[in-house]
Amino acid sequence: MNSYIEKGKGIIFMKKKFIRLSLLTLFLLSVIPAFSEQEKKSLELIPERYRRWLKEEIVYIITPKEEDVFLRLETDRERDLFIEAFWKHRDPNPNTPENEFKKEHYRRIQYANKFFGRESPGPGWRKDMGRIYITLGEPKSIEKYESTSEIRPTIIWFYEGMHQYGLPNAFSVVFFKKRGIGEYELYSPIRYGPQNLLIHYMGDPTDYMTAYNELLKIEPNIASISLTLIPGEEYSILSPSIASEVLIGEKIPSAPHKKVEDTYAEKLLKYKDFVEVDYTANYIDNDSYLKVIRDKSGIFFVHYLIEPRKLSLEQYQRKYYTNLEINGKISDAKGNTIYQYDITIPVEFNEEQLQNIKAKLFSFQDMFPLIEGHYTFNVLLKNTVSKEFTSMGKDITIPKVTSLHMSPLILANKIVKNSKYKGKNKPFLSEITQLVPSPRNDFSHEDSVYLFFQIYGLDEELIENGFLEYSVFKDEEKIHSVTKNIKEYPDRTNFLEVFSLANFPAANYKIEASLFNENKKKILFEQSDFYISPLAFLPRPWTLSGPMPSSGDPLYANILGNQFLNKKDTQEAKTLLEKAYQKNPNSTKFALDLCRVLFITKEYQRVKQIALSFLDIQEKYKFSGILGQACQALGEFEDAISNYKEYLSHYGTNLHVLNSIGEC
Repeated sequence: MNSYIEKGKGIIFMKKKFIRLSLLTLFLLSVIPAFSEQEKKSLELIPERYRRWLKEEIVYIITPKEEDVFLRLETDRERDLFIEAFWKHRDPNPNTPENEFKKEHYRRIQYANKFFGRESPGPGWRKDMGRIYITLGEPKSIEKYESTSEIRPTIIWFYEGMHQYGLPNAFSVVFFKKRGIGEYELYSPIRYGPQNLLIHYMGDPTDYMTAYNELLKIEPNIASISLTLIPGEEYSILSPSIASEVLIGEKIPSAPHKKVEDTYAEKLLKYKDFVEVDYTANYIDNDSYLKVIRDKSGIFFVHYLIEPRKLSLEQYQRKYYTNLEINGKISDAKGNTIYQYDITIPVEFNEEQLQNIKAKLFSFQDMFPLIEGHYTFNVLLKNTVSKEFTSMGKDITIPKVTSLHMSPLILANKIVKNSKYKGKNKPFLSEITQLVPSPRNDFSHEDSVYLFFQIYGLDEELIENGFLEYSVFKDEEKIHSVTKNIKEYPDRTNFLEVFSLANFPAANYKIEASLFNENKKKILFEQSDFYISPLAFLPRPWTLSGPMPSSGDPLYANILGNQFLNKKDTQEAKTLLEKAYQKNPNSTKFALDLCRVLFITKEYQRVKQIALSFLDIQEKYKFSGILGQACQALGEFEDAISNYKEYLSHYGTNLHVLNSIGEC
């Protein structure tokens, strides 16, 4: 306390400065938004039990994002799913049947209602003491000063060891009866100050030093918290603590949000109509990464990975297994589906394999071809055994290669040269080099950065006289730079450079690759952020991905042809679908897809010719619909009716087909 008194000698000189700070702080507190009119209307529309849950039971612990999502839900089923997810994402031990967090939360509410609602109307959870108790729980210690004739009734709650919630390691929360009677109110050093703790104080209401010294003589323990709630806080002047105001006005109210990953809420809202009911409450956060690499054949492939925060497995005897379902969807700016796919992957481990991976993250990696354009990519990954799901959404641009272009940078922490998968396609494989990126772009001092990018459209002059500059920035300051002539690279499309990180301190960085012409004019550049960890070793995930056919396989021509068809580019679609069919005319899918585009171009005889060649196979019914349409268009109505009936016998009633039979 003596140190405070000595430092308080400048209080009169600095008084006006402090008043300005006080007004600023109170102003900042006053602009915290209340419910908007729209939110009030949304609240009025939901049933009473959900309003009570939102505004009484969890009002102090729900995050703003969660509250926004809850108010946007439309049915009781959705609200029940949300409530289930809300508690599940706070369960400290999901492997036990009881949710310890939920049990403790309702115990705190019950305690608050029993002990803090006695001296004024309204339940205890609404009182300041109730709010703090529900938010922070039982204090470490309690000091009560309720029978002093010179000091207003005061109670001090002391907390420590809560730094993981963004709070000081030790702090006090103080309550007092402002008028000497009624309910205890939360004490603020700035709003009230030591003057308001003294019953008979008659001095200047802005003279904190006089009030503090008077309080110090009566009760030193109360004086110590009258200006700051944080023990050991240092001041150059004796004045109420702004940090204490931030503590009670911002940090304590937001403490319950610190350890909650509330992204699940917006995912629940986004996918509630696309995933089954038993998945909805089980969203798993993830890190994700996506890059586009052009193959030497000219096809652009989208390479992506998803790393869920966990992968749940079931045990049966000595085996551990799960089953993954992946659904990917590419949409254009108007929301039209350009490409969609589904993958099912069974996963199984023995005991030894599980021991090798159980401490690691899991990384699912995949790739697919895509035609030129601007798109939104959404992928949904479901664990069908644990009923958990995760998702990724990214914007994608496939450029039109008619001019000079540089691709975004890929930063890998490892590469595999002369990959055994060369000649095939595999996620993040470029020609013969397998790149191993991390979605977090995190590295250790033991790592090197393998920087990969592509440049399309280099002319002879740039190849001969142009050069690349690689620069590393820290806090916007260039700390490392190296240049290299383009003609030094054997491959003038795929560029790979390696940078050791041994001499870089742990920090956030940015790396830039720039293309210059012979006049040293920067023509193109790309940048990427990365992070060097203070840890000597960073755990890397185990990867689930597989090789795919080489780029000459007709599968890709078929996929790209269907993408053009979905974009209403019939001519490009026909060219590619014809190419796929000609390479593998026995493929049911390739034949069907070609028939569809030929029907659009009114080549009905060709449709009939292709479809009839599949009548001897077990899946001939797949062609019955398109064959019926072709026969109808050719005026061969009896054959059309026969094929339509074949279609109905397999697929069941279809109004469009029934109408077509009527027309025939």
